[in-house]
Amino acid sequence: MAESLPLLQPAPPLVFQSFDAVAPVVQRLTEIYQRNTAFIRDHFDRLLQGQVPQGRVRACYPAIRIATGTYDPVDSRLAYGYVPGPGVYQTTISRPELFDTYLREQIGLIMRNHGISVEVGESDVPIPLHFAFHEGTYVEGTVEALPRTLRDIFDVPDLAIMDDAIVNGTAAPRDDEPLPLAPFTAPRVDFSLHRLLHYTGTLPEHFQNFVLFTNYQFYVDEFAARARALMASGSEDYTAYIEPGNLVTRSGAQSPDPAEPVQRQPQMPAYHLVRPDHSGITLINIGVGPSNAKTITDHIAVLRPHAWLMLGHCAGLRTSQQLGDYVLAHGYVREDHVLDADLPTWVPVPPLAEVQVALEDAVEEVTGLSGWELKKIMRTGTVATIDNRNWELRDHSEPVRRFSQSRAIALDMESATIAANGFRFRVPYGTLLCVSDKPLHGELKLPGMATAFYRRQVHQHLEIGIRALEKLRAMPPERLHSRKLRSFLETAFQ
Repeated sequence: MAESLPLLQPAPPLVFQSFDAVAPVVQRLTEIYQRNTAFIRDHFDRLLQGQVPQGRVRACYPAIRIATGTYDPVDSRLAYGYVPGPGVYQTTISRPELFDTYLREQIGLIMRNHGISVEVGESDVPIPLHFAFHEGTYVEGTVEALPRTLRDIFDVPDLAIMDDAIVNGTAAPRDDEPLPLAPFTAPRVDFSLHRLLHYTGTLPEHFQNFVLFTNYQFYVDEFAARARALMASGSEDYTAYIEPGNLVTRSGAQSPDPAEPVQRQPQMPAYHLVRPDHSGITLINIGVGPSNAKTITDHIAVLRPHAWLMLGHCAGLRTSQQLGDYVLAHGYVREDHVLDADLPTWVPVPPLAEVQVALEDAVEEVTGLSGWELKKIMRTGTVATIDNRNWELRDHSEPVRRFSQSRAIALDMESATIAANGFRFRVPYGTLLCVSDKPLHGELKLPGMATAFYRRQVHQHLEIGIRALEKLRAMPPERLHSRKLRSFLETAFQ
């Protein structure tokens, strides 16, 4: 039997320490994380210089731990910021500098609501080599011949500890294990941070807390034109505009800072109108289909955004609808199938009052219509989301019957996925679609007609989405993060 390699670990080992204030907690998390990731990177650099470690290099994530022995009374209006009962709760933490504001808020709420101290120390969860680098470094591509494989020297990502059991409500810790304190573990967060860079072409730190998803390039073009105009005018509200490739245009500038040209267009490019406190707006072109919609929301969720909205086009299913009309979704028929294993289709995805009101108010302000007149151009109802783009080629009798029974008024391929993943991840969600064709009534989306329609309608639709997010931004977080999104036993961290 081969002899196991000795462990090479940072010294000294850092035991858990108790803190009674928020700032020292975040500082200690940062110190442990920086020390341990630097330890891994240092050994990797030595390896590149030919110094093969004489053992297995390991450093672990920092962790936060709390303990309470009573059912502490808490404000029943709160949606998060407290644990459901007595016990020990713990979570691992990655990138504390990126999550500084989030950590300070969550830790402060727990301390205040329970009147307890927070412990910080080293966990026993190893930091994978790949996750010790933040800029997408391809570690395998930098090493040639080795006497041992990389995974014999360093820890690598372990999919067995990166699942969504906590947010799916299926986690079952052993009796001797702490209960989860946060919805995502550090390895799960790191996995998504690296995926975000890959899929969107921008660094995670550029993402804002309010997100727009769209399925058409027309919206990107309009968003980019607005953002560049804001920067050129010296906007005081938004301080920068960031495009794929991390091209930064600052307020008061006419062009981006010098940067390397984008080598390839990412699969789902992201564009960011930045505010210093991350309360700006991120727009992502997710393309067509529920698979992309699930993929990107799976990863953005770890950033804990305050809200995301879907702005896209749909097929109108009612004869009374006109091209260009709006659909405000208050329910969904989920036939996208990509989330069936994570969120059963029998689970309702409810409308969130705060989001619905913000969207309707924004439509009124932008169009100048209200009350009975608003009903001429906007209808509230059920949106059916399917995974078959060419559903029109099937026998109509069966799908049309189901759409009619569900009272659906519009059909698309992304909205229910965006909303369902918002529900699953406790991220406030909403949908405002624009009718671009009516295939059941002989009005198909043809190239020339579609182009003219998009040019005319996109400007107004995007303005509504931006204004709705700005309304949501003005709300206190405790009001926006609805209790509707919380289950019986929730993590204290939002």
